[in-house]
Amino acid sequence: MEMRVNALKERVIYGCICLIVIVLGLCSRAFSEQLPLFVTRHFGDALWGSMVYFMFRVLLVNRKLWIAFIWSLMFSFGIEFSQLYQAEWINSIRATILGGLILGKGFLWIDLVRYTVGITLSYGLDQYFRPKLHRIDK
Repeated sequence: MEMRVNALKERVIYGCICLIVIVLGLCSRAFSEQLPLFVTRHFGDALWGSMVYFMFRVLLVNRKLWIAFIWSLMFSFGIEFSQLYQAEWINSIRATILGGLILGKGFLWIDLVRYTVGITLSYGLDQYFRPKLHRIDK
């Protein structure tokens, strides 16, 4: 029973982190005129990659961290490469706010770098803080 409670607690923590990252990502777009150019160009996609990593942690909470890392990279790269496909039906989905945020609009190589940075930083932070959370729990 304790393992299930801990897994649920971790899912809630990772879910909250996801929400925080989503808010930060939306703010990086909404306040782009007030932020430095480097931040507005790169942080949104890095935060998107970070959100993907933490969503995979919600789903794979009982698995090793590197598994979420690999799945996050594959998912993010898959979404980016899917932008090379420009059929009318998917472009109409991309034209919506939610569709554009999830599927993106057009393929850019630099986005792969941004996603990788966001996912790698999230993985590193997760590796660093996860043992500390378990010590606090006991």
